[in-house]
Amino acid sequence: MTTLHQLRCFLATLEHGSFTAAAAELGLAQPSISEQVRLLEQGLNAPLFDRVGRGLVPTEAARALRPHAERALTAVTEAGRAVASVRQVLEGTIRFGVFGTARLYLGSALVEDVLREHPGVRLELIGQNSTEVLADLQHGRLEAAVISLPIADEGLQVRPLIRDEVVYVSADPQRVRRAVTAAELAAAPLVLSEASWGNEDSTRRQLARAVQSVGGTLRPRIEVEDIETALEVAALGLADTVTARGLLHRLGDRLSPRLRWTSLRPRIFDEFAIVHRQGAVLSPASQAIVALAAARMRAVGAAAAGR
Repeated sequence: MTTLHQLRCFLATLEHGSFTAAAAELGLAQPSISEQVRLLEQGLNAPLFDRVGRGLVPTEAARALRPHAERALTAVTEAGRAVASVRQVLEGTIRFGVFGTARLYLGSALVEDVLREHPGVRLELIGQNSTEVLADLQHGRLEAAVISLPIADEGLQVRPLIRDEVVYVSADPQRVRRAVTAAELAAAPLVLSEASWGNEDSTRRQLARAVQSVGGTLRPRIEVEDIETALEVAALGLADTVTARGLLHRLGDRLSPRLRWTSLRPRIFDEFAIVHRQGAVLSPASQAIVALAAARMRAVGAAAAGR
C-alpha cells in the first residue's frame, strides 16, 4: 500500500535528483529514502527512476505520478489546517512568499500590520525572486505569496493586485526630457538589478522584448542584485537604470536628488498578484496576511499613480 511517507520521499528525490539530497532535505538517512522509493516502485509495479551515473533520472511513470503525489500531500496538509482553523486562533508561524523588491513595497510596514493585529504569530517572509517563490508554492512549501506576473499558472489561483509603471531613471536631465524609446533603451548604458536571475526576472523579460522588437539586444553595462545599488550607481552618473514608479515613491527621501525619471515608449508595467494553489483552503493565518499584504500593495500603487 502506498503511504504518504513514500510520496514525500519520492517528491524530494524527484526535485533534487538524488537520494542523498532528498535525505538532507527531509532530515533522514539516505538508505531510508532509497528504501521508501523502492517500496513505492514495488507497490506501483513500475520503475520511477533510472540510475545514470551518480544521479537519478525520472521515468515517464514518475512524471505521471508527480501531480497525484503533490495533490495527496496537499490534501493531507489542508485537512490538518481545516481542523486547526476551527479554533480560529491566529498563532504559530506564518510563511508568506514575497518577490525580491517586495520589501520595498511591503517590508516593515507589513510586519507591523501583522504583529499589531495578531501578536501571537511568528512571521517568515520568504523569497528573493518570483521564479523561486513560484517553485516553493508549487511544492507546498508556501501557502500563498505576492509575486510578479506573468507566471506559468497551471494549478494556481491568481488574484491581480496592481500595475506599476516601469520608468527610465538617470542623473542626466537630457536623457529623461521625454519618453525613452525601445531603440534608445537598446543603446543606453544601463545598470540593472536582479543579476542572479537575469532574464528570468519578469521586468527584464519585458525590457528584452521591447528592445528585440526594434532589432536590438538588452546588454546592461553593469548588473547588481538589488535596485538600491542600481539607483546609487545611476546617481553617480555611471549608468542609467529602470525601475517601478512605486519603488521610487517608497524610497522617497532616500533617493539621490540628482535622479530624474521618465516613461518608456511604449510604456511597460510590472504587474503583481496574490497567488496560491488552485482549490487550496488557506489557513486563517494565511488569509489574514494575504488581506494585509493586498491592502499595502494597493495603497502603494494608488500613491505612486497619483504622484
